Amino acid sequence: MSEERIYVIPLREVKKKARYKRASRAVKVIKDFLKKHMKTESVRIDEDLNKRIWERGAQKPPARIRVRAVKKDDGSVEAFLAE
Repeated sequence: MSEERIYVIPLREVKKKARYKRASRAVKVIKDFLKKHMKTESVRIDEDLNKRIWERGAQKPPARIRVRAVKKDDGSVEAFLAE
C-alpha cells in the first residue's frame, strides 16, 4: 500500500543563492524537503515537475511549488506536480 501526500514547498530561500544556480538548487531543496518529511533516502522527481521548475530558466524558479509525493512499498518516493 502506498502513501500519498500533497505539500506546498517554499523555494524563497533559493532566491538568495547565486543567480545562475537557482533552478538546480530548487531541485535539491525539493528532494531534501521530501527526504525529511517522508522519511526516506530515495526521491525521484517527475519530468513535468522538473519542467515546471526550469520553465523560466535557471535564474527564475518559482517561489513555491505544489507537489504530490507518493511513497511506494519499497520506501522510495516519487514527486509529481500537483494540479
